[in-house]
Amino acid sequence: MNSYISRMLDLTQQRNANEPEFCQAVKEVLDSIAPVIDVHSEYEDFAILERMTEPERIVTFRVSWIDDNGKIQVNRGYRIQFSSLIGPYKGGLRFHPSVNQSIMKFLGFEQIFKNALTGLPIGGAKGGSDFDPKGKSDNEVMRFCQSFMTELYRHIGQDVDVPAGDIGVGAREVGYLFGQYKRIKNAYEGGVLTGKDICYGGSLARKEATGYGLLYYMREMLAASGQTLDGKIVTISGSGNVAIYACEKAYKFGAKVVAMSDSNGCIYDENGIDLDAIKQIKEVERGRIKDYLKFHPEAQYIEKTGEDSPIWTIKTDIALPCATQNELTLNSAKILKENGVIAVGEGANMPCTLEAIDFFVNNGIPLAPAKAANAGGVATSAIEMSQNSMRYYYTFEEVESKLEQIMINIFNSCKDAADMYGCSGNYVKGANIAAFRKLADAMIAQGIV
Repeated sequence: MNSYISRMLDLTQQRNANEPEFCQAVKEVLDSIAPVIDVHSEYEDFAILERMTEPERIVTFRVSWIDDNGKIQVNRGYRIQFSSLIGPYKGGLRFHPSVNQSIMKFLGFEQIFKNALTGLPIGGAKGGSDFDPKGKSDNEVMRFCQSFMTELYRHIGQDVDVPAGDIGVGAREVGYLFGQYKRIKNAYEGGVLTGKDICYGGSLARKEATGYGLLYYMREMLAASGQTLDGKIVTISGSGNVAIYACEKAYKFGAKVVAMSDSNGCIYDENGIDLDAIKQIKEVERGRIKDYLKFHPEAQYIEKTGEDSPIWTIKTDIALPCATQNELTLNSAKILKENGVIAVGEGANMPCTLEAIDFFVNNGIPLAPAKAANAGGVATSAIEMSQNSMRYYYTFEEVESKLEQIMINIFNSCKDAADMYGCSGNYVKGANIAAFRKLADAMIAQGIV
């Protein structure tokens, strides 16, 4: 291993010993960029890795709110403003009980590279809270969001930091957050949040963008090895926005999706998932995936009983982990290979463990890495920001066309970088190298700041 990278990995572990997700994200990137560091000694001279792995700013705050029973609740809020090298901080907000500083830092670090790959002028950030919107009334969610924004507003702005949605933060939550921001600022700054409803400044195709983008990337990756999505069997973990619209686009490309999941288990429908039923359950009723059996009693529900999701035991051609970090383990990767999987696409952020990634790469199974394959969401958020600045709306077709071209460009950047540095076909390394080169050169150009 390159001595500079080795020292940085040790330093990262020492400084962040209690943050395993963040250390994992840093290791995945640094392991990939060794060929670049070997031929660019100036990156060590300018302490690029030392600066790139340290957030520019970490904001932590208390969020107090009152539930429907009149009881005071207290949660913890975060905003990790990781890098403004190429534009204002940009990245989602996650409301989930698992949220902590390590997860926020890993997501913010990933966001820097993802945003750089889009080719758009946006920096990297992430934020959220350990608040769980599941089981909460609309009024409770509103009161929490208003309290959260009452602190967050002072740290964001359409030219400073632009949050969006993530797990647990959809159009409802973004609406409540935006309303409170507007109330406090007494100004309509449409570009301060993305993922807004179309009726007050949102973009058409935004909610579809991450899932659609994943399938555009998968299409290009398969084409590079002479294959297509047509006729392929697909399994998709998760049942949120990313999973739903990955499923929708997979069908449009001629694939058949046979399984989807949530945190409790998965459903398997050999006839093909009824996407209308999934949308009713998740987008309207906010129910559990098991409710699919009410619509299709002939389908099979498999409950999750251990660390590994049962969805990865189902025979498939293409696996798309679209739920959460570290959901696809080495054990699941081995089962997928035994069952004949030909490609894997990361729709969630860091859904494959490092061991699973290495297994896929070492066994010649093409892997579309999250920071490239799921960049469609943030790319379309940047398109939303542009529309807000212009006071103008693109049509759905215009946005989707721009999204498709961005995803094609991202794939080509990953492929070209991998080819240039002697790791052809390894899109994980290609994505990290392409993004790192852009960020490192920007860092040198801007001086020691």
